[in-house]
Amino acid sequence: MLNIQGIMKQAQMMQKKMEDMQNELAQQEVCGAAGGGMVKVTLNGKFEMKKVEIDKSLVVADEADILEDLIVAAHNDAKAKVENMMNEGMKSVTGGMNIPGLKLPF
Repeated sequence: MLNIQGIMKQAQMMQKKMEDMQNELAQQEVCGAAGGGMVKVTLNGKFEMKKVEIDKSLVVADEADILEDLIVAAHNDAKAKVENMMNEGMKSVTGGMNIPGLKLPF
C-alpha cells in the first residue's frame, strides 16, 4: 500500500526546491552575442532583457538592417543559454527525472 503522506511530503519538498531554484535562476544573467561579439544582449532568468551592447562601428545609418538582425541573433543566443540554465537547474531538482507537465519558466 502506498504511503500517501510520504508521497505528499516529498511533493511538497520538491515544490519548495523548485520555487527556490526559480528564484535563484531569476537573479542570474546570461549574455548572448552575435557578429563576433559586436552585439551583446544580456537576459535574466525570466527572459527579461537587461542590457544591449553595440559596437560603435556598427552604428551606420545605411546599415540599420544588419544591426537589427544582429540584435535578434544575440537575443536568441542569450535565450538559448537561459533555457539551458533552466534545464540544468531542473535536473538538479528532479534528480534527472523527466516529469511530464513540469515546465519552466515560472
